[in-house]
Amino acid sequence: MIIEHYSFGKILIQGKQYTSDVIIYPDRVDASWWREKGHELSIDDLKDVFNVKPEIIVIGTGYLGLMKVPQKTIGYIETKGIKVYIERTSRAVDIFNRLQKNLKVVATLHLTC
Repeated sequence: MIIEHYSFGKILIQGKQYTSDVIIYPDRVDASWWREKGHELSIDDLKDVFNVKPEIIVIGTGYLGLMKVPQKTIGYIETKGIKVYIERTSRAVDIFNRLQKNLKVVATLHLTC
């Protein structure tokens, strides 16, 4: 999966535009993703991600970086042996595109704020 373009509230993945937060798996995009606390990422928000056993999770915290990732969530990801990158979404897109070529990577991207 290649992310072709990202701007506030919009992302173009493999020629298809999405306007809601997404999880990008190696073989599909989940455009119905939302977090139980909106601007905070909990462990439960990632339960489907853990099922695919990624090597890396790239978390996009939004255009301005307003989505928070608590230390509890980061710690849990790391206990699973998964490397995690947390960046504003524009930077997360670059990291995802680079890493997914050689590794099993999942991206969870907040598209606004």
